[in-house]
Amino acid sequence: MSEVYQKFIKESGVKSFDLQHRKTIAYNIGKYDVAVARGKQQYKKLDLVRRQVALKKYRVIENLENVLKEFEQNFIKRGGKVIWARDAQEANLAIFDILNKNGVKLVVKSKSMVTEELEINHFLAHQGIECVETDLGEYIVQISDDKPYHIVTPVMHKSAKDIAEIFHEKFGLDPESTPTEITKFVRKTLREKFVNATAGITGANFLVSGTGTVALTENEGNGVLSASLPRIHIVVAGIERVIESIDDLHLFWPLLATFGTGQNITAYNTLINGPRQKDEVDGPEEMYVVLLDNGRSKLLAQIPQRRALSCIRCGACLNGCPIYRNVGGHTYGSVYSGPIGAVITPHLRSMMHYKHLSYASSLCGKCTEVCPVNIDLHFQLLQNRNFSVKNKLVPRIEDWGMRVWKMAMLKPRYMTFPGAGIKNFFLKKAFKKTWGNRRDLPVIQKKTFREMWKESL
Repeated sequence: MSEVYQKFIKESGVKSFDLQHRKTIAYNIGKYDVAVARGKQQYKKLDLVRRQVALKKYRVIENLENVLKEFEQNFIKRGGKVIWARDAQEANLAIFDILNKNGVKLVVKSKSMVTEELEINHFLAHQGIECVETDLGEYIVQISDDKPYHIVTPVMHKSAKDIAEIFHEKFGLDPESTPTEITKFVRKTLREKFVNATAGITGANFLVSGTGTVALTENEGNGVLSASLPRIHIVVAGIERVIESIDDLHLFWPLLATFGTGQNITAYNTLINGPRQKDEVDGPEEMYVVLLDNGRSKLLAQIPQRRALSCIRCGACLNGCPIYRNVGGHTYGSVYSGPIGAVITPHLRSMMHYKHLSYASSLCGKCTEVCPVNIDLHFQLLQNRNFSVKNKLVPRIEDWGMRVWKMAMLKPRYMTFPGAGIKNFFLKKAFKKTWGNRRDLPVIQKKTFREMWKESL
């Protein structure tokens, strides 16, 4: 078994029995559930909207190369520049090249999961460039040397008291500081960074190919400031973030808001068509879009798992997943956790080392039920498992065990031989470790149902 798998087993076992952790997560997700139920009330025909959006994303994924080329052409027309990066290293080097040529020493950055793939903050720090997270949650993660716990709410695992303690340790604030007081402190601190930064880095919720537009959605205004105040704006986006028409945003934006945070619409929705034009009073002088592959082409080559590229990163599947609610986000060992992470991470990183994530599921189907773009996530998890078996990535003992089980199930006489005592012995030897030391294996009875049925006649 890989070290990644062993780490997952160890950490998930610890987190599952951490009652304070479970209490914090249950409280935060409980508030989310109430908000989403309220947000859905804005729709009369929610299922119809979900089908429309799913079809639009599916069409893009099936024609991804041409749609991306169209975006590039239209973005360049407005003075922007596009960089294609095959992996995280290429993306980091391209970003550093831009910053280095312009003598940038301070970068402000808005929340972006794709830049977590790059570990851009650490990379730039080693190059002598300060990169400051400006989303409140991400800022807390950064100053506490933590990692995002959730796609949408990166400090979901922290209580208000935990966060107050962090600011007390880092900045000497009152350990009883309220969220309002902490927010005021962060706002003042970050405003100075915005004013002095030479470059800003953001993600992109959507790239609109028809107009060459970058669409950003957020609730704090830090994304707008990161994109407009610095002289240079760099957008980092996965190649799957593209949609065809700007007219489609009236479907995507409210749906993302509803399933992401329970809002009718997020507070700030910004459309950026390139660097500042002659008749414009604000915006960056230079703008770049880094289109990141980083394993997405490998996922695109897998049918039907490529459907997972339709994900709009709302986090709904994480909040609905009983596994995520217990083991938490960090145990996945991946930028993307929960059901969507379990589907895409083995393809983005390594099926050999991350295939276990696709087995860390109850297959209850809740993730599929709550997905706003109708990705059949529980089916995709099964497809990943099937991929692992077909490509002989499972342990030999597991492969052998399933073959024996299949043979026994197909031949009734094998089910009665050998006796129950021998069966129970081998059952413990073969499955005790997998079953776990906190549960007792079921005991095979001396008489089979078939035998008891005959006796009853």
